[in-house]
Amino acid sequence: MAGPVDRPGIHRTDEDARRALRNDHGTQRLEGAMSERMSDATSTSRSCGPTLRTVAFMPVLLASLAAAQTPGHYTGLAEASAAAALDAEHMVVAEDECNTLLVYKFGQPSPVGKPIELDLGTGGKASDLEGAARVGDLIYWISSHSQTKSGKANEWRHRFFATRVDRSTSPPTVTPFGKPHAGLMKAAADDKNLAGLNLADAAAKLPEEPGGLNIEGLAAWGNDGLLIGFRSPLRSGDKAVLVPLENPSAVLAGEAPRFAPPLLLDLDKRGIRSIDRVGDHYVIVAGPTANVGSFDLYRWSGNANDKPVLLPGSLPAGHAFEALVAIPGTRDRKLVLLSDDGVDDGIKCGKSGKAAQKFRSMHLELK
Repeated sequence: MAGPVDRPGIHRTDEDARRALRNDHGTQRLEGAMSERMSDATSTSRSCGPTLRTVAFMPVLLASLAAAQTPGHYTGLAEASAAAALDAEHMVVAEDECNTLLVYKFGQPSPVGKPIELDLGTGGKASDLEGAARVGDLIYWISSHSQTKSGKANEWRHRFFATRVDRSTSPPTVTPFGKPHAGLMKAAADDKNLAGLNLADAAAKLPEEPGGLNIEGLAAWGNDGLLIGFRSPLRSGDKAVLVPLENPSAVLAGEAPRFAPPLLLDLDKRGIRSIDRVGDHYVIVAGPTANVGSFDLYRWSGNANDKPVLLPGSLPAGHAFEALVAIPGTRDRKLVLLSDDGVDDGIKCGKSGKAAQKFRSMHLELK
């Protein structure tokens, strides 16, 4: 029986900060010199997908705050929870309280184009969308697969689906692809490669209870696979969990999900709040499994034997960063972080008040 791939990591202690909304908008630039140690060796394993050239990054970054060069917020929704780039100028963003996607031009606060209403077979109930990953012209999306905060196990929070990028319109948009899948976590809980994660036990707990199941990350993996990133549970010494899904496109065509053994990353006892493949490596947003704690950025080669490397420089307190977008055409240097700034203001999906809602962003440049 295959077990988790355990990986030592870099330990760092941060002072916990309570998640709270603020009126200011944080923008930070991470600058400095980056030295890289390139290994000529290649490694192949089932958990890593196809043969990869190992790249061990040894960053030397000097972090400094800089004045915002682009707006520090976007409007039209408050609980930004997942996003993906459409091209070098646009991104598509999901929130966790509505099954609606909005398209934005980077740096322009108001959404552009028409809202994209998703038919996920939920009867209009929000699926708690939490992760997105682009693979070619497909953008895969995943919901939290968690219980509600009140402890209800709602079927409509179990959704995995995809959209296809449509460049025939201006601005670009997305259109449906395949059939939304509702059985991903049941298949994962029954999979022998993932037995050591005890996902069935996690699914029976509240999402922010210690050990409760809560998905928040999704990233491209290998040629056409995906990495599913868990905010919770942590496993094997409080390590964050990544589960490789080897056949996402086939799942949306009706085939059974096929998983590889999980990867365990040491993120200082924090879960994965977002992850994106940036060039030949990954950038991970590490954050608390509950509502109290600190956020940091890590760089990871994607190789099971490599440690995630903490990027020096503090992310601003009072934000809940749940979406990370790498801007195409910037040599893998420019990133956008989006904060879930949701408040219980009673504004329902599709109502006019949504236009006045806003969420904060932070633009980073890695040099």
